[in-house]
Amino acid sequence: MSFIKKFKGNASVSSSEKTENKDAYNFSSKEKIENQDLGFDVEAQSLDGFVAEAKVRRGLKGRHVSMIALGGTIGTGLFIGTATPLSLAGPVNTLIAYLFFGALAYSVTQSLGEMATHTPISGSFCTFNTIYLSKAIGFATNWCYWFSWAITFAIELFAVAQVIEYWTFAVPSWAWILIFFFILTLSNFIPVEYYGEIEFWIAFIKVIAIVGFIIYALCMVCGAGITGPVGFRYWRHPGPWGAGAGLVSNVNTDRFLGWLSSLINAAFTYQGVELTGISAGESSNPKKTVPAAINKVVIRILLFYILTLFFIGLLVPYNDPALSGDSPDASFISSSPFLIAIENSGTKVLPDIFNAVMLCTIISAGNSNVYIGSRILYSMAGTTAPKFFGWTTKQGVPYVGVVTTALFGLLAFLNVSNSGTTVFSWLLNISALAGLISWCFITAAHLRFMTILKSRNISRDTLPFKANFGPVVAWITEFFLVLIVFIQGYSVFFSFNVSDFFAYYVSLIMTVVFWIVAQLTVYRNDPWLIPCDDVDLDTAAREIENEVWEDTEETSKYEKFWDLLL
Repeated sequence: MSFIKKFKGNASVSSSEKTENKDAYNFSSKEKIENQDLGFDVEAQSLDGFVAEAKVRRGLKGRHVSMIALGGTIGTGLFIGTATPLSLAGPVNTLIAYLFFGALAYSVTQSLGEMATHTPISGSFCTFNTIYLSKAIGFATNWCYWFSWAITFAIELFAVAQVIEYWTFAVPSWAWILIFFFILTLSNFIPVEYYGEIEFWIAFIKVIAIVGFIIYALCMVCGAGITGPVGFRYWRHPGPWGAGAGLVSNVNTDRFLGWLSSLINAAFTYQGVELTGISAGESSNPKKTVPAAINKVVIRILLFYILTLFFIGLLVPYNDPALSGDSPDASFISSSPFLIAIENSGTKVLPDIFNAVMLCTIISAGNSNVYIGSRILYSMAGTTAPKFFGWTTKQGVPYVGVVTTALFGLLAFLNVSNSGTTVFSWLLNISALAGLISWCFITAAHLRFMTILKSRNISRDTLPFKANFGPVVAWITEFFLVLIVFIQGYSVFFSFNVSDFFAYYVSLIMTVVFWIVAQLTVYRNDPWLIPCDDVDLDTAAREIENEVWEDTEETSKYEKFWDLLL
């Protein structure tokens, strides 16, 4: 199945149309829809409730697209993964690391937005490498990116079990992993419009919880807790710079290495901001909703992360034994800086409440993992993956992709052993690096996209969405992303260990091997880099122009309310 299919939805269209804008990429024609069924191709063949050649549904509203990106990012990385950078780098260096990565995330999403609105296909940027770079690069990076989300699903399942064990050990971890494996897998079989609604409300709970924590933390800093005003007490003692990586004798150098170590945690935490581009293919009007979502989500993420980490750095000293798991009653979940901050403030009931919020948060993130992984496989079907990954249910759910992605969640059982924390770190590093590599190629594809436009004298001002920067910023972003990909596992070279080397660099090795093998075998007759003149820039735009957009958000007061609120 071609990754760009002609739209043939069942829709009877009224004769009235608005005047069409003649700009090459500024398509504003709208048509009223009656008896619409935008879920599948009319030539699809039914197979007992499933269709072998189908399209996913365009059922996501603007608030859905926005919250899927926000909800997919706010999860284990924020609530638990921030413990390590706070311990190694300290509060100030942690803020710097997350600000730095936030800037990179903003650049990446701007690049993605420009391409995703030009070609809003489900799985979106996973096709751009194939279109603008080469088929072999598309093959390698598509599988690498899917792998990162499949692995992340295992991380979230493990975290769910650990969060529940904060209350009770009556049920073993493996049982919770199995229960939520089935719950989250089955939840991804519902139609996308219902999925989007569920994800919206769960993600909304996350947002309320974080806002509530910021208000609570401000009160504690100002003296509402049992310890009196905290202020910048912990920035003075033990200090703002962290313990360091513990690799060299020079204190300042070791602290810098600790900051480098915190970068990979920041990378994992921010992974997911690109979800606005992935969900573009199922947005009811991507040319409208995706730009709005991209411009809003990154600002909100920066606001939530930076403010939250700032207050955590005020309430939790970097040498707190619970952060590194050195306390006598330490557990995986007890290292959460959020829980430590609340417990240190002496509030009795709030730790249980916030733990419940974390449970909802991690469940939501796991749900997003399966959703995004299945859409990546769907977008690859017939090009860089077998055609059966494009099979969908009659409700437009790519069920083969859902099942395949979910199966990787069973890797969570590896964490049940005594070395569970070590395995968690391995999975986190593998997933984070795979996500970073994907960011590298999003930026590379955008640079190529801009080069092609320039070579054909097409102004970027004619695009549905134009990134807020030019090639210079994109090149700077690409430089730092590539640099971090190679240096993020530096610590393994101080005391070489095969398993640690594997955890830090297997995603990079896998991508390079897939690329070279694919180029020398399946795509041996294709160029290593598609010449600019051979890139078919117009086909995708023409296909999207022919689609009929549902524009209910203009007239719905309900949608307008959420648009203003979020």
